[in-house]
Amino acid sequence: MPDRISSQTLRSTLTIIMGGGRGTRLFPLTHKRSKPAVPLGGKYRLVDIPISNCINSGLRQIYVLTQFNTESLHRHISDTYKFDPFSRDFVHILAAQQTPGHDEWYQGTADAVRQNLSYFLEKPYQYFLILSGDQLYRMDYRTMLRQHQETGADVTIATTPVEREAARSFGIMQTNDEGRITRFCEKPGSNDGLLDELRIPPAVLKKSGIPVDAERFEASMGIYLFNRAAMEKCLANDLRDFGGDIIPKSIETDNVFSFVFQDYWEDIGTIGAFFEANLGLTKMVPSFNFFDPVNTIYSRARFLPAS
Repeated sequence: MPDRISSQTLRSTLTIIMGGGRGTRLFPLTHKRSKPAVPLGGKYRLVDIPISNCINSGLRQIYVLTQFNTESLHRHISDTYKFDPFSRDFVHILAAQQTPGHDEWYQGTADAVRQNLSYFLEKPYQYFLILSGDQLYRMDYRTMLRQHQETGADVTIATTPVEREAARSFGIMQTNDEGRITRFCEKPGSNDGLLDELRIPPAVLKKSGIPVDAERFEASMGIYLFNRAAMEKCLANDLRDFGGDIIPKSIETDNVFSFVFQDYWEDIGTIGAFFEANLGLTKMVPSFNFFDPVNTIYSRARFLPAS
């Protein structure tokens, strides 16, 4: 259970939220703001989802990496997430910058983390949780941390079962009976022969509580948990992206495990996905409920006080 995770483990975990993409598939919503700053469900912003999940999981040391159209995102975070000044909790922004060692913009997710690695390694963090800033889901990261420790993984990737059409645009992986990832393919596209090879076996489907006759594929959610040594090792090169570069290489040399997540999860990366996610919130019983009394989704108050 998540409550078996010690407070020391939580304090030894640093969260890094990726918020620097151009968001071209969400244009014109991203004409004057970054993807994580796009409004969702009225008063919320997409970045509120991963930050709230972290707070509810006891992870309160968070960096948000930003690059494009960042003003509204910076303002939202600074106005919203204010912790006790005498605690070690924080939500800090790391904007892309020129330094003596780096004079270019972030060239990918891995490059963004690499350019800021010196800040992350200043303190003795043992685990680094890397999240996306444009997804809609509710997860207790302590469960993922617990599995990461129990399996002795160097890297753990959160995955979700998806159907064939969705699998074409995600990173798809194969795992053995222990959950260790043995193969990874970034966005198989129209290669149906490759997808046939990557199908989740019926025995694994049954173990996961999924009907054995269902055709499912294990898709990466873009959520990664690294040990400190694994993080330093994986970024000691010029590879640019976690999904396309770092993860396939790590599978060959490190213990990389899958953490299967079967609750609601939506990647808000396109106008269509954004529309459907907002429309889904109007249902009598929505798939994602912002008003959960236990796992609150936090945001900045945008209403006047009572008269």
